[in-house]
Amino acid sequence: MKITVDQTGSSKVALIESGDLVISTVQDALDLMATVHYEAETDKILIPKANIAESFFDLSTKLAGEILQKYTNYRVKIAIVGDFAGYESKSLKSFIYECNQGKQVFFVPDRETALRALHTGSLSQ
Repeated sequence: MKITVDQTGSSKVALIESGDLVISTVQDALDLMATVHYEAETDKILIPKANIAESFFDLSTKLAGEILQKYTNYRVKIAIVGDFAGYESKSLKSFIYECNQGKQVFFVPDRETALRALHTGSLSQ
């Protein structure tokens, strides 16, 4: 896994790059949070959808809820970048919509949108 930093003013975003799954469990997500905090000195993470286990996107596993609750509790912002149109689940679509209305978790189609959301704290700006 490679971590690079995108900085705008005093706002820093950790960009995760990996050919493997980075998040498969709640512990993986906590480890990523700690690594980013230590190595990149930031609480903002941009990660490609491909680096997250598919079970995360099956809300019945409760993995997404557990992970995102931890990130919210620790005030870590995360943007997941990828194509989410292929998911048929209405509950997942609603979940993504609701997350995108907040300031903590973003599901976005591209890196530029993710960086803007993480640096400004909102998709609407």
